Amino acid sequence: QVQLMESGGGLVQAGGSLRLSCVASGSIFSINGMGWYRQAPGKQRELVAGITTGDVTKYGDFVKGRFTISRDHAKNMVYLQMNSLKPEDTAVYYCNADVAPDYGLGYAIREYVYWGQGTQVTVSS
Repeated sequence: QVQLMESGGGLVQAGGSLRLSCVASGSIFSINGMGWYRQAPGKQRELVAGITTGDVTKYGDFVKGRFTISRDHAKNMVYLQMNSLKPEDTAVYYCNADVAPDYGLGYAIREYVYWGQGTQVTVSS
């Protein structure tokens, strides 16, 4: 069983910063890409940022240099540093990861996409 757990959300004033963290735990053989998505009320879930095993990153167009994604491969963690937050950044932020579960075979069979339960980020004006 693989689980993703986010932390670090909360209420912040416009212009402020938050740092989100996500840890993957359970029977993990390997993790490929990791990322952050968000979903605001009445809107579709959208990509915030993604990072590969080689630490290549990509961001949603709305980020515009305000957010930074990073990961700690040894700890199976991914982070999202969010600066210059705006009220329109208010959403539930979800962590996701492409994980190959460990079945005790010494090799990976396939990858699955796992999601965390989400953490609320609210930016007040």
